[in-house]
Amino acid sequence: MLAAAVVTVTASSVLAAPAHAAGPPGGPADFTEQALYARGLAGYACYRIPAIVRTTAATLLAFAEARRNDCGDDGDVDLVVRRSTDGGRTWGPVQLVGDNGPHTFGNPVPVVDAATGRVVLVTTHNPGDVDRDRTVHVQHSDDDGRTWSAPRDITAQVKDPAWDRWYATGPMHGIQLTRGEHAGRLVVGASHESADERQVGGHLVYSDDGGLNWRVGANAEHRPDTIKPQEMSVVELVDGRVYAAARDQGGTDPGHRAFAVSADGGETFEKPFRTIPELQTPIIQGSALRWRAVDEGDAGNRILFSAPAHPAGREAMSIRSSYDEGGSWESWQDGKIVHWGPSGYSDLTAIDEDTIGLLYERGKGNPYEEIVLARFGEAYLEQPNGTPPNFPEPPAPGPTTPDVSKNAHTAYVRGTPGLTEGRFGSALAATGGQHVHVPLTDELDLRSDDFTVTAWFSYDQTAGAHTLLWAYRMGSENTPQLWLRAEPGSNRIRAHLAAEEGHATIASTSAFNDGRWHHVVLQRGGGRFRMIVDGAEVAVAAAPLGSVSAGGAEFGIDGVHIGQRVDGADRWHGALDEVRVYRRALPRGQLDAIRAVNRPIGAGLELRLPLDGVGR
Repeated sequence: MLAAAVVTVTASSVLAAPAHAAGPPGGPADFTEQALYARGLAGYACYRIPAIVRTTAATLLAFAEARRNDCGDDGDVDLVVRRSTDGGRTWGPVQLVGDNGPHTFGNPVPVVDAATGRVVLVTTHNPGDVDRDRTVHVQHSDDDGRTWSAPRDITAQVKDPAWDRWYATGPMHGIQLTRGEHAGRLVVGASHESADERQVGGHLVYSDDGGLNWRVGANAEHRPDTIKPQEMSVVELVDGRVYAAARDQGGTDPGHRAFAVSADGGETFEKPFRTIPELQTPIIQGSALRWRAVDEGDAGNRILFSAPAHPAGREAMSIRSSYDEGGSWESWQDGKIVHWGPSGYSDLTAIDEDTIGLLYERGKGNPYEEIVLARFGEAYLEQPNGTPPNFPEPPAPGPTTPDVSKNAHTAYVRGTPGLTEGRFGSALAATGGQHVHVPLTDELDLRSDDFTVTAWFSYDQTAGAHTLLWAYRMGSENTPQLWLRAEPGSNRIRAHLAAEEGHATIASTSAFNDGRWHHVVLQRGGGRFRMIVDGAEVAVAAAPLGSVSAGGAEFGIDGVHIGQRVDGADRWHGALDEVRVYRRALPRGQLDAIRAVNRPIGAGLELRLPLDGVGR
């Protein structure tokens, strides 16, 4: 047995104290949360990829990838665990389970053998500088996670040699079957990809001897325009079948969640994976947990599912339930939002017969600031969600500037209004407080459409971040949003577009901070996201598909801010003039006419602010 190293965490560490919130009667409804991993703890820059199990001795084991230098998926990544012997109320120190030197040791999948009490841990390793050449290992603990055996390579048992581009176990807990002829079998989800992309998909691996030997079981290969199952979480149904809930990396249907069922203990799938439209999430890992199993057809059966609820952004960690063995699922409105802010990967466990444990990534600015354990009972899940805290308030009255488009939007000028000589007529003088806010309307909601944004700007700053335009939302890079800002310290103007199917960031190689007027165009069209300055294309990337404002109606999105970020930061210091928004990609000739003579082009125009005056 290899004794695991222990890293001591002092009382002055960054761990948050548990928070309590009373709930309704009818079972344990108190909600508590405690940060188990946070940036800087035990010398690691970042923690990601949580997994949690309860042992036969009722000990909780909370695993995470400890990323030495940054939050990236590759590099020097160790695997660590923390133990709790009192139901998650208090926790022992960070304990090293596996160290692959400067390389990556991750994707934890713990599973408990109820017959022996052994905790089996399946992981994936790869060189620190690449995500290829991935190998699969297993190790175990026979003393409730205090010490761990050395990792044993099982790559030849569970990985087809053709899967040479990508391989990943889990990540999240595995299961042991309890019903039918395969009772006692350990089942784990995994995913794979070949370099020629002919074999891409998800599969199950299983062991019939307590984790000593493993075999590849059910396999679902992705084909063009079909579901691409990844990061599968498995649940045993009351009839003994195995339900595999998967991330649909291909995003071929609404919801980004898919499922398939195996009737032979995980050896084959009955039918191809199908999507679950009502179970909307962004493209992300999620966790499924058998909470109650009474009997087939009994209304007391319940499966839980955890994942962010926003349809495109990694935010609003939720718990949703199925009462018919995965046949249907609650919407997020009928489920429970655990954390409204940025949130990422998660794993579920039964702490005891009355208490559910959710180990998940969350933060304020992005989802990867800490890994938190939430403890709650079923009664907590019945509490109403309320209004999202970031739902925009109705705008306060104040000075306005005219919108001369057909829509005549109300454009509020905030700060002390000031005008200066513009490129055409007057311009908004923004010296750090002046900005324009146009509240969201249907006309300004660009959704999945092509668009063109044009504006004139002038500034001479040499440091800081200065926002020309920010629309819809803030959050992680995946959160649907659109922004354009100058970053003179890095000698660039940078733009970001995030939509349902991905995100793209483009940047110029000049900051254009010479105090002169410059014309900028930001455009999505023809599958490209591009920036044009003074008539020359300065940056281009593939444009992500889907809505740039997804989730707006339910989660609340703001409108268009000119001269500052949505939250009021990164204000413009200079002058802004002639801002236009079109719901189409304007051709080069029309863009040149706008730049040269400020030609009024009405087709597709949704907003035009000449910024020539401010009124009450």
